[in-house]
Amino acid sequence: MLVIGIAGGTGSGKTTVVRKIVHNLPSDQVAVISQDAYYKDMSHIPLQDRQEMNFDHPNAIEWPLLIQDLNKLRKGKPIEQPIYSYLTCTRSKDSVTIHPKKVVIVEGILVLTNKALRELFDVKVFVQADADDRLIRVITRDIEERGRSVEATIERYHSTVKPMHVEFIEPSKTFADIIIPQGGNNRVAIDILSKIVRMNLTESNA
Repeated sequence: MLVIGIAGGTGSGKTTVVRKIVHNLPSDQVAVISQDAYYKDMSHIPLQDRQEMNFDHPNAIEWPLLIQDLNKLRKGKPIEQPIYSYLTCTRSKDSVTIHPKKVVIVEGILVLTNKALRELFDVKVFVQADADDRLIRVITRDIEERGRSVEATIERYHSTVKPMHVEFIEPSKTFADIIIPQGGNNRVAIDILSKIVRMNLTESNA
């Protein structure tokens, strides 16, 4: 099994990079785990307090569960990945079954910040994008997918997203084996990473 960790700032284009890599590979040989599914369940506190949660701080993630699930996959066992709602800041009672594959991609803004998780990655990738481009994507996503206003999104960007990016996410770039500038628009870098994965698949099938 080849495990790839893909990190990068909010709105950097990680999801696009992952989607294009998956598109370039046999669909039955790739599984994707999202860090976002492992945000801590906040159902025990009032909704207003939940909505003030700092999603960009490492403490927001239930790392032991994510690490446990990734280790299960590496041992050939399926996992039940949580389903997290940004609207309610809680986990669903349902889950998504993910089966072990020859390639497992773990993606999320903070996945390179955790040493124990990082050590489980065979390839570490950081997706980089211009801050203005990231802000535009964050505004669009938060309005369309998370029901936030433009004002609330911009306020959150300046109060948490940007400071957390500077403190935690950007420094984690030093752990990356591969840096992809221009996010999902960097076709050359995505093709190179896809070729590395295909080579690994070929060797494992030999």
